[in-house]
Order: sequence, then structure tokens, then C-alpha cells
Amino acid sequence: MNLTIHGNHLEVSPALRAHIGSKLARIERHFDQVIDASVQLTVEKVQQRAEITLRVRGNNIHVEAAAEDMYAAIDSLVDKLDRQVIRHKNRVQDHHGESVKHPPADTV
Repeated sequence: MNLTIHGNHLEVSPALRAHIGSKLARIERHFDQVIDASVQLTVEKVQQRAEITLRVRGNNIHVEAAAEDMYAAIDSLVDKLDRQVIRHKNRVQDHHGESVKHPPADTV
């Protein structure tokens, strides 16, 4: 997965990059068909915002989160993203199994 991190009014520190990378490893554990991720970190007066656009096969998933602390915003963002990725994975999976049209004769 290609990871791009941008900061608006914010210097992206190596600790912040490591925190984002470790959190996104959880997403790859659930869904391994991630093409790339673009993270946008923004500081506005009191509010810290984090946005991510995740490109997966067949779709783009965009999630936003805001908090007073950037690390809290990232944690909230990854929780939301995790739920969205699981929803996307369930939609993509083929749920059409073979139906039992005629049960075997030896069953009661």
C-alpha cells in the first residue's frame, strides 16, 4: 500500500508518520486489497482534523474525523475507516452459495 501524508498548517513529524502507519496496519489486516491511502492532516484554530481517502479495488473510501488533539483525531479516523472497510468487504464478497434445492433422500 502506498501511503501519502500531507499536513496543512502542520509539520508532519516522524512520530506522527509512525502512529499513522501503525494504525493503518490494522486496516490492511482486515482488507488486503488496498491500492493506496492519502492522509490529510489539518490544524484550524482549536480543531485538529484528519481525513483519509483509501483507494481499494472498485471503490474509494473517504473518512473524516476531528478532535482537539491530532492523535485523538487519527484514532477516531482509523476507527471509522475500519468500520467502512469491513462494510465494503462484506459488500464485495460473494454471498451466493449453492442452495439446497432437493435435500438428499437419506435425511429425515
